[in-house]
Amino acid sequence: MSNSLVLVINSGSSSLKFALIDTVSGEATLSGLGECFGLPEAVVSWKIDGEKHEHKLDAEGNHHQQAVDRIVTLLEELGMKQDIVAIGHRVVHGGEKFTKTVKVDENVLAEIEKLSDLAPLHNPAHVIGMRAAMKAFPALAQYAVFDTAFHQSMPAKAYTGAISQKLYTDYGIRRYGFHGTSHYFVSREAAKVINKPVEESNFISVHLGNGASVCAIKNGKSVDTSMGFTPLAGLMMGTRCGDLDPSIIEFLLKKGWSQQAVFDELNKKSGLLGVSGLTSDCRGIIEAMENGHEGATLAFELFCYRVAKYIGSYMVALDELDSIIFTAGIGENSMPIRSKILENLKIFGYREDEEANAAARFGNQGIITKPNTPVAMVIPTNEEWVIAKESMALLHA
Repeated sequence: MSNSLVLVINSGSSSLKFALIDTVSGEATLSGLGECFGLPEAVVSWKIDGEKHEHKLDAEGNHHQQAVDRIVTLLEELGMKQDIVAIGHRVVHGGEKFTKTVKVDENVLAEIEKLSDLAPLHNPAHVIGMRAAMKAFPALAQYAVFDTAFHQSMPAKAYTGAISQKLYTDYGIRRYGFHGTSHYFVSREAAKVINKPVEESNFISVHLGNGASVCAIKNGKSVDTSMGFTPLAGLMMGTRCGDLDPSIIEFLLKKGWSQQAVFDELNKKSGLLGVSGLTSDCRGIIEAMENGHEGATLAFELFCYRVAKYIGSYMVALDELDSIIFTAGIGENSMPIRSKILENLKIFGYREDEEANAAARFGNQGIITKPNTPVAMVIPTNEEWVIAKESMALLHA
């Protein structure tokens, strides 16, 4: 077995994703998911050779710990445990404290917990997952890789809100940005496609999944991004509203809505789901649109329009643009959405190559615009590989 295996863990409030990554090839030799934590139906599932396996967790007790313990048992059964050299953890919010990957210790855990006000659904869950992994793998070094770290290169004019500076100094209210590992990875891969050093390359990276964000990348560094203080800002998403007049929140509170109801509405009932009245899944939206569903059609049009608007605005942040990059579940696989976004950008000269766009799906990368026109391409993301490689780099530093 390889001595380059890193176990990557992404611990959520009610779930835990894991993948065993070969840091040389980037391949996941094993991956799985623990879900429904806190409920009687809590399970851990994984795939081996295309076959799905499932293990039911005990109704009582710490489901995060149970899940990690089951992963340990699985790795022992498969003879892989002894080949793991480190554990890498995805952490959504590093605030201004964490600008790069760090080795996890009690001080780091305490600092991540302090940032919980900035990511109340994510950071506490990350700490639970890290503690469970530290208990299960006491001899292995553990590393925290932050979604926000890549965006710490943004200039003040990009991250500062047009609000009182007291709100920034007292509460840290500013633009942080997320999906940093994804934007970092695809920009490095895109530089290879255009055969330029990433330090001399300029991209607009478009991460479209259930969560979605755009990032302006200048000479390999993030200079602006659409998500803000939290992942709610920016693009319309699967269930998140994206940019919204903040007075709407005050309006709903005055109408008798509770703070929690407003939070749930904007985070869990908006976006593609809210506009379509049907589903948050892009595939369902397109299928319903093709069958004449008005809500789905509006959701599709609105989503593509807003993405194109952000791309157009982020050209301001760059001196030149080498390519637009589409990535993540929707960005990598939805040909109709990419096609519509490029159509919305025709004023800038973008022209879709329909054959190339159709081919760039299901893990296939490629340029999807016609020759001698501005370039747009598809690059499959691999956030787990970034987390694994960052962990390995620190391990050997």
